[in-house]
Amino acid sequence: MNTLEAISMRRSIRKYNGDPISNETLNLLLAAAAKAPSGKNRQPGKMIVVRGGKRAEMVRIMQGGIEKTKARGESVGSAEGSARFMQQAPVTVFFINPDGMPPWKEHTVEQTFWDVVDIQSVGAAIQNLLLAATDMGLGSLWICDVFSAYEELMDWLGEPGEMIAAVALGWPAEKPDARPRKPMGEVVRYLG
Repeated sequence: MNTLEAISMRRSIRKYNGDPISNETLNLLLAAAAKAPSGKNRQPGKMIVVRGGKRAEMVRIMQGGIEKTKARGESVGSAEGSARFMQQAPVTVFFINPDGMPPWKEHTVEQTFWDVVDIQSVGAAIQNLLLAATDMGLGSLWICDVFSAYEELMDWLGEPGEMIAAVALGWPAEKPDARPRKPMGEVVRYLG
């Protein structure tokens, strides 16, 4: 599969068949993510891989954080569904920026600038992972709903910094159609 085919075939997978991902396959995916470009070659992303028996603990922590968020009267979006998808997937990878700070903490202008640069860099690593997974026949789901349990998950992961997102990985048990995209005229504008 070439890159353009992988881009075209990539889907957000929310059902997994439960089969494990081999260490060799997982290491290839993580290496693909680590090869992403980054601003000033800072390579800010750290990947924390959750699998095996730790998955149930991760989901329990996330569900507890979701309940606390709901108790404060705040929206959790589709976080409860995301927790179910993470429970099904044999692997979840958390992407952390060790140099970043949670968005609600006070930032200097310079820190804000570097956070934006680093988030873009981590996003490139996530996209590399998603495309490599597609190329290998794996399904993936980029999850930002982890923010409904941000503090609980960060405490559990035991990493300083800023959580950017999580990605669920597994062998797909569904083949969803492509989602609609905006017409190119709405997202592209040429000058010159």
